[in-house]
Amino acid sequence: MNDTDSLDLASMLCSRLCHDLLSPVGALTNGLELLADERDPDMRQRCFELLEQSAKVSADKLKFFRLAFGAAGGFGESVPVDEARSVTEALVGDAKRVELNWALSADRLPKGAVKVLLNFAQIGLDALVRGGTLDVGAESRDGASEIVVRAAGPRIAFDEIIGRALEGRLKPGELTSRTAAAHMLSMVAAQAGGGLQYMLSDDALVLGAVLPGA
Repeated sequence: MNDTDSLDLASMLCSRLCHDLLSPVGALTNGLELLADERDPDMRQRCFELLEQSAKVSADKLKFFRLAFGAAGGFGESVPVDEARSVTEALVGDAKRVELNWALSADRLPKGAVKVLLNFAQIGLDALVRGGTLDVGAESRDGASEIVVRAAGPRIAFDEIIGRALEGRLKPGELTSRTAAAHMLSMVAAQAGGGLQYMLSDDALVLGAVLPGA
């Protein structure tokens, strides 16, 4: 990837972050405007509750994306699995209507593997437009990190352009804020000497990764 491609990817990831934060931050702004004009005690209390909820959603998203996109997790080469689990549980809790299940056999995972796990979880969550279950599993075996995420529900929304991005097969012009995270994961996998794959059916999306060097 050349400097221009790297800049484009960074720009698209920033766009994705801004898009996801726009709604809860906008709700904070609207809530403050309502609070400034409201005099009824019950309505003011309701405004405070909405502000608290919007602030929590904003903070949860920032914590998640800091670990999923950024350099969070300290200066070491690995991240505690509990940290990844905590930010994912908060994100799923804010989304509601989704049951989250875990199968984790390692206490820590390399940073690259954590990025894959978190972004897989985000992709799976986005696919559950009518709710469902999100199963997240990860283990370290023979020096490799193995990750699988399964999203199952009554309707699965998944653009196969994102699938091509995961497999490193994006066509010119297909790098957008919607595909940037998946494209980043393909780069993480390639750097680790591994690969990503997905399987889509009417009621489930399965995402898998084997990362020998991550």
